[in-house]
Amino acid sequence: MRVTTIHAPGDIRLEERPDPTIERPTDAIIRTVAACVCGSDLWPYRGANDVEAGNPIGHEVVGVVEAVGADVTSFRPGQFVVVPFCHSDNTCAHCAVGMTSACVNGGFTSGGQAELVRVTQAEGSMVATDGMPDDDLIPSLLTLSDVMATGWHAAVAAGVEEGDTVVVVGDGAVGLCGVLAASVMGAGQVIAMSRHEPRQRIAEQFGATNLIADRGEEGEQAVLELTDGVGADAVLECVGTGQAMETAFAVARPGSTVGFVGVPHGVELPIRRMFGRNIGLAGGMAPVRTYLPELLRLVTEGTINPGIVFDAVMPLEDVAEAYRAMDEREAIKVLLEP
Repeated sequence: MRVTTIHAPGDIRLEERPDPTIERPTDAIIRTVAACVCGSDLWPYRGANDVEAGNPIGHEVVGVVEAVGADVTSFRPGQFVVVPFCHSDNTCAHCAVGMTSACVNGGFTSGGQAELVRVTQAEGSMVATDGMPDDDLIPSLLTLSDVMATGWHAAVAAGVEEGDTVVVVGDGAVGLCGVLAASVMGAGQVIAMSRHEPRQRIAEQFGATNLIADRGEEGEQAVLELTDGVGADAVLECVGTGQAMETAFAVARPGSTVGFVGVPHGVELPIRRMFGRNIGLAGGMAPVRTYLPELLRLVTEGTINPGIVFDAVMPLEDVAEAYRAMDEREAIKVLLEP
């Protein structure tokens, strides 16, 4: 099969590798219908994370079941499934309280930008659609494997409630999905911090009531002006950098919570500010499987259309170009078709 590999920062290749096989009775093999490049894939691409030459890359996949292990009883070949990027048995003590991303038997999609993908805890992880979905629904279903669920997790962690003023820090696909999540949850004001016009347009489509293009102290002041000096009831930090986290806490009102889902890089928490203003921090890796049933319902009923975040579609053989386009902000998020 063809699979995307990374060999060094900026060095993405599509290579021939052996097809994955059923290694354990809990496994399933999925034939990819759509995959994509994630913002977190850009960390090793940019050299911010260590790279082991030749490692497969990619973790967002939807596709058709090709084969299942003996313990996978709820799925059969031919079914279309959404594959959470973090696998879980959905039965352990952590899964029982909704933390499927911390499953004691968990794993991750590895080499998702490929023609075939192995799922290690298929029974507890995958969610099937009702029949083969229409082509125009597939982009939104693909977001449920990660970015929509991750944006949703930021809103859940921040405790977004009806009527709240919510600030979303970050205008990548996750941040935009966070805007959508806050809007669906009934936020009265959703302030998206974005300086890129294409992303601003999507943010408005997703329910943003205000846009702030400034960063740093100017951006923080703009939020305070919009909120009469009070700050936000909930803040969604969807970037993972030190500046993003600083901004999140600077615009959070006393007693609020920052929901963080950006993979942290160079982040130091303002503990004194958190203590003095009683601002909480919650979030982390999204428990995708926990949210999938609700999000799948919202997508299939037409309530949300998160697939709008894909502003480019490329064949798998152009995966290196997909990385370049996202790295240089020529694309928000690229959908890959094998």
